[in-house]
Amino acid sequence: MHPGEKRKFGRTELDVTTFGFGTAPVGNIFREIDEATAGDMFERAWAAGVRFFDTAPMYGHGLAELRTSHALRWKERDDFVLSSKVGRLLRPARRDTIDFAPWTNAAPFTMHFDYSYDGTMRAFEDSLQRLGLERMDMCFIHDIDVFTRGSEQPEVFEQAMDGAWRALERLRSEKVVKAIGVGVNEWQVCHEALRRHDFDCFLLAGRYTLLEQDALDAFLPLCEARGAAVVVGGGFNSGILATGAKEGAKYNYAPAPRDILEKVAKIEVVCAAHGVPLAAAALQFVLAHPAVPSFMAGTRTVEQLDQNLAWFSHPIPAEFWADLKRQGLLREDAPVPG
Repeated sequence: MHPGEKRKFGRTELDVTTFGFGTAPVGNIFREIDEATAGDMFERAWAAGVRFFDTAPMYGHGLAELRTSHALRWKERDDFVLSSKVGRLLRPARRDTIDFAPWTNAAPFTMHFDYSYDGTMRAFEDSLQRLGLERMDMCFIHDIDVFTRGSEQPEVFEQAMDGAWRALERLRSEKVVKAIGVGVNEWQVCHEALRRHDFDCFLLAGRYTLLEQDALDAFLPLCEARGAAVVVGGGFNSGILATGAKEGAKYNYAPAPRDILEKVAKIEVVCAAHGVPLAAAALQFVLAHPAVPSFMAGTRTVEQLDQNLAWFSHPIPAEFWADLKRQGLLREDAPVPG
């Protein structure tokens, strides 16, 4: 696979590169990335042919949008596709009054959930201001999942399916944005949103990976039927599919349980037999599904980005995927590269 390969984005008029640049790390999540490193990663991605960039107000309390603006503002606007998100409003405040966790040295704004019609319109306009651009190409309703909102999720979901949906549908009808969708950590939330409304796309963090294919049961078939595109982020399940089954490996932001460690160890044996890096298999697997045009990856250093690009392009023989299925390590009905 080539990072700059273009694919049609579902039923929309957009084309996206198969490799996308995710900006959560340049929002300084967990630890700071300096300005030079952030800028170098954007330029390295661009040089590699990457033309799809995803950001959000949440990432660094606006810092990721500001850095994305700085990196892209002098590029030809029609040469790249940009997505951001709604669901949070940012308000300026003194730094010493802001709880930035888990972000470090973020932008001086407080974050407030707001999925109302008016709040969505305001959030969209504010993002354009921070991005310094006249448009974003796609916009996702952000974090209306159980992972983020807990017991409040049913109420939050209903608010978003009313207010945020109406706002984004209007912006789409006025051609201010070309594609609208939902960005969450659970495929079930995406599935219900698509059953409710005419969404174009979804950004799914994990939940369709080498370790998890339950989305094949209902969600991904519905996306195919409706022409909805799915961008997969978190394809390493937050770590273990990049690091392997080592002590302390992370699975979905927590220490990997024993059964997951054992399964990954078995996958690694197949990888070794075919000379395939585990991370390369994880990156390339998700893109075999016809509803998934792009994989969104975030990195902290230029070296990490270069490694991801190399994994993305690593040749993988068809027999590798066949062996995974023969050993029960991958669902029989999972599409594979070929």
